[in-house]
Amino acid sequence: MEQELKNKKILITGGAGSVGSALIKDLLKYDVNVIRIFDISENEVHKLKNNFIGEERLRYLIGDVRDSNRLDLAMDGIDIVVHLAAMKHVYSCEYNPFEAVKTNINGLQNVIDCARKENVEKMIFSSTDKAARPLSVMGITKLMGEKLVSLAEYYKGDKRTLFASVRFGNVIGSNGSVVPVFKKQINEGGPVIINDIEMTRFVITMPEAVDLILKAIKFVKGGEVFVWKMKTLRIPDLALAMTKRYANGKEIKMIIRGKGEGEKIHEETMSEEELSRSVEMENLYIIFPMIDHARVRIKYQDAQEIKNPVISSDMGEFLSQEAIDKLLEKEIDPC
Repeated sequence: MEQELKNKKILITGGAGSVGSALIKDLLKYDVNVIRIFDISENEVHKLKNNFIGEERLRYLIGDVRDSNRLDLAMDGIDIVVHLAAMKHVYSCEYNPFEAVKTNINGLQNVIDCARKENVEKMIFSSTDKAARPLSVMGITKLMGEKLVSLAEYYKGDKRTLFASVRFGNVIGSNGSVVPVFKKQINEGGPVIINDIEMTRFVITMPEAVDLILKAIKFVKGGEVFVWKMKTLRIPDLALAMTKRYANGKEIKMIIRGKGEGEKIHEETMSEEELSRSVEMENLYIIFPMIDHARVRIKYQDAQEIKNPVISSDMGEFLSQEAIDKLLEKEIDPC
């Protein structure tokens, strides 16, 4: 990554969030020129600034991706854009679909247009496994976002910009994810609320999420979707492991509430159709764009056809409660 990041000017939209903060910390290990953090939350930007006191390569910008003029200013002279800003909660998007469209689709199109206008080198969009055969408003907006990013390759003209997406699963410990929600419920004496006893999820650690973004920056050829080979777990197993770890011997009740609006019992990393135009390389799946995917495929000579794909969270081997406990010890407790 040294060569890809050396002396680069980087813009991170939604940069004050959990993944953005972790990405910034990692990027600062490299010889980057500047990192501009663009976020709508003044409070989160202020907290982030206090975490990086004295770091002269960081710039803090308040702004909304819905505002293309503000984005234009933020992107001036930038080499790499990582677009993390989004409405990301299923419930919020279900009940505020027009707002989800304004941020997750229109806001993304603003980022694409500004990236093309400023002729940046690379633009990486953060998506979700909920974009695979989506049921929720959030998943639908993210799938549409992936389409916009892939198709940006076909109307960029003579611009140099390479566009790609990354799909996250449930990022362990990120703001609003299931782990901090369960931990708060346990700390308050319960109950721990589970939506469905059969529910499973793909999980990705924060370092893996950052590595996925960096690998996309390194490998992007144009229009791909990069997916980490994620582990799977049963949500009830996660709840039990967390109760054992954090309840301090107190009895914590569990309640089955029922599947929420827009939720799936099992998530998928990709659809069967997407699998037909995908390869694997290292710890990644790479989905090629639907249009003219052979053009991109030929650029991945070292990639292999996918042999044993785990594309649904109810496939493969689940993390045991013991393995989940070790994951919590490593990823959550130090925080």
